[in-house]
Amino acid sequence: MDWLTTAPLLAMGLFCLGSLVGGQVNRGIYRLAWFPRAIGPWSQPAAEAPARRWFDRLPIVGWLGLSREAEVHGRGFWIRPLLIEVAMGLGYVALYWYEVEQIGVYSIPGVLIAPGAATLKAQLLAHLVLVSLMMVATFIDFDEQTIPDAITISGGLAGLLLAVVLPASLPHVTTTFDMPPFALERLTIASPLAWPEWLDGWQGLALALACFWGWCLAVIPWTWTTRRGWFKAYQFFFASIRRQAVSKWMGFLAAAGGLGIATVWSLGTVRWEALFTSLVGMAFGGGLIWAVRIIGRQALGQEAMGFGDVTLMSMIGAFTGWQATLAIFFLAPVAALIISVSQWLLTRRRDIAFGPYLCLATLYLLLRWGRMWHESLGRLFAMGWLIPAMVVFCLIMMWAMLIILRFIRIAVSGVDE
Repeated sequence: MDWLTTAPLLAMGLFCLGSLVGGQVNRGIYRLAWFPRAIGPWSQPAAEAPARRWFDRLPIVGWLGLSREAEVHGRGFWIRPLLIEVAMGLGYVALYWYEVEQIGVYSIPGVLIAPGAATLKAQLLAHLVLVSLMMVATFIDFDEQTIPDAITISGGLAGLLLAVVLPASLPHVTTTFDMPPFALERLTIASPLAWPEWLDGWQGLALALACFWGWCLAVIPWTWTTRRGWFKAYQFFFASIRRQAVSKWMGFLAAAGGLGIATVWSLGTVRWEALFTSLVGMAFGGGLIWAVRIIGRQALGQEAMGFGDVTLMSMIGAFTGWQATLAIFFLAPVAALIISVSQWLLTRRRDIAFGPYLCLATLYLLLRWGRMWHESLGRLFAMGWLIPAMVVFCLIMMWAMLIILRFIRIAVSGVDE
């Protein structure tokens, strides 16, 4: 990192910013959990804990003072949050160096017309926001195997907002693969193919609204059962939605968001393309994990995946587009191997959460996106609408394999768990 010697103030500023954000990450981990804990300088101390001091709120060093609460929270409780703030500070510095100074995301062999500094910084901002949100989701999932909607819903909206305000924050891709120079263009729903003009018409607006309103409906807790017939199923469905206090807020969000989407559509240009790409990424990412969840439950007769993973993938899709979410889905098993083995070695725990796999796979894809797209993904997605058909085929095959696995399990154990 030679630039550290030429821009030490920038590096120090990034480290301080990252550690401050890390403090808010810790705050989210302990406050947004299903079972909140009075850990950290932002909560009221437990009755038996010593009084808090002003310098407890300082990033990193504050945890050294808070170690005095070990009798309340357990020995060494302060080590993890301290390391998180250090890692966030160093991570902000490293990401800036890698993405802006080294243009590492787009280090593609051959002649490359790289994005400008403004584009690289816009993407860096989106990546820092996404990584910070994923840190909260990851550690809550580690602790409780839940992912709070407060993170994934607000994160999804942040991804949509960034797409409108900074269209360049979306990933960039090459559209030619054989002969240099390899120019980069902003990712759209059709990349590497041309943007379909019909999406600028009312059909595109209708699809965008369907994606957003479908997401709004999906995040409301509701009940669906066909035990008493389809008519009763719909009655239970609408009644369960009406009972939820969050329904009014989501209704307001659906109306305000729909108005905002229509406004961006009326303006057209790159902001509409970016917003539409982000909306489809949100819907596709969540829909893919939801489909796996439904298939796993039907085939295995038990819950295969939590709904928090659905909203987490929706958030990731809003930042990265549907093409990246599909790649992340297939990278996640590799991340699962790394995380599950590390968890077993450190804690001997065998229960695993799926959210951290998605987050680790997302981080890897963000760092390697340009090369992966140019060398393999771009040619794959050049197949266009054949890709969704292949996804449906893979889901059907997964359902069949899980059914076979269930029969084998029953035959071996004699019990259908």
